[in-house]
Amino acid sequence: MSNMSNKSGSKTNEGTKADVIITNGRIATLDKRNRFVSSVAMRDGHIITVGDEGDTKENWSPGTRVIEVHGRTVVPGLNDSHVHVVRAGLNYNMELRWDGVPTLAEALQRLRDQARRTPPTELVRVVGGGAEFQFAERRMQTLEEINEAVPDNPAFILPSVP
Repeated sequence: MSNMSNKSGSKTNEGTKADVIITNGRIATLDKRNRFVSSVAMRDGHIITVGDEGDTKENWSPGTRVIEVHGRTVVPGLNDSHVHVVRAGLNYNMELRWDGVPTLAEALQRLRDQARRTPPTELVRVVGGGAEFQFAERRMQTLEEINEAVPDNPAFILPSVP
């Protein structure tokens, strides 16, 4: 199959029919010109044409699923198969991460700071980062160090999995 450009300058495969067309939207192309188009045609999960409805209409067939987005914005590539939106929204300021923290001393200082910001009896959480080979001391925290850093709260420290 030869590649042809449609009038909006995007590439299309001659003779290819779309299995999905998204239409009547504000679709971010994420190309170098940062364009928005109103329609996109796809086949087997790959974009075959972008442009206006006339550009993608040539890729329509009776088996094409047409998704009318009623002027909404569509952004490709945001596919997160594992997200905890509610937890993040409720607990963002209550959780601490140790990713990239170079020393155990700094990690424990961050834990002390977090404990000061956390109401008494509320759980102080370290939910990511922290591995013995990450820290310059080449060890993990002890129970005594945790209890000293967090004297008035329960603490939960999720260890990293290498």
